[in-house]
Amino acid sequence: MFRAAAKGRDLQFDNAGVIGGNEVFQDRETSSRWQQSSLQAISGPLKGEHLELYPFLLTDWHEWHRLHPDTLVLKPLPGYADRIAERNEMIRQGLSGEGSAPPGVLRVDDRLKPKTMVLGLVVGGSDEAFPLTVLRQAHVINEEIGGQPVLVVHQPTSDTTTAFIARVKGTRLKFRAANADATDLIDEQTKSRWNPYGDCISGAFKGSQLTSVILEPEYWFAWSEFHPDTKIYVATEPKPQAGPGMVN
Repeated sequence: MFRAAAKGRDLQFDNAGVIGGNEVFQDRETSSRWQQSSLQAISGPLKGEHLELYPFLLTDWHEWHRLHPDTLVLKPLPGYADRIAERNEMIRQGLSGEGSAPPGVLRVDDRLKPKTMVLGLVVGGSDEAFPLTVLRQAHVINEEIGGQPVLVVHQPTSDTTTAFIARVKGTRLKFRAANADATDLIDEQTKSRWNPYGDCISGAFKGSQLTSVILEPEYWFAWSEFHPDTKIYVATEPKPQAGPGMVN
């Protein structure tokens, strides 16, 4: 999701095909062509300009409606259900790594299978990819990216992932899950309690909010092509288990 504007001008877009396995779209106002993964204009009067990426949330309908009960729903176009089914199959393949990169991909990184689904982060000029399969095992991840403490939270029930700079009022924080669903978190420094959307709900930092970081869902072949120096997160923290270790 991005802001459809460049150089102070609102833009409208149409699909313009695929280059090197990456979707390209063209704006109607200047006929400039833009690449999906880089959000950069690769030809036309706006060549070299970048679109601004918007924060967004990938979640299921139940969780979205719980958070936004008055939300408006865009009526699906005819055939949309088939596209959703196709997308679900793509995600299933991404969890197993099935399938090869499409023809024309300019750079192949064999550290992961091409169609492994990853969530990419860019912080402080550094890139890191989190395989979705790993996130589904390690629900709360404390990591350092680009010199910044980063918290990544995956809620297994709704398959929702969020990410934040883990610092409040100059204090670096480390988090752990307070329940098996990672819907309740505790920071180790002050024992304050947080929800998975970065809001402190009790404790020393009550009322504070963590700064969110945009997660970019991509196939590995697409992420690695545009982020060739990316690190891949490897799970080091155990999957949370309900029991004596949990705080209730």
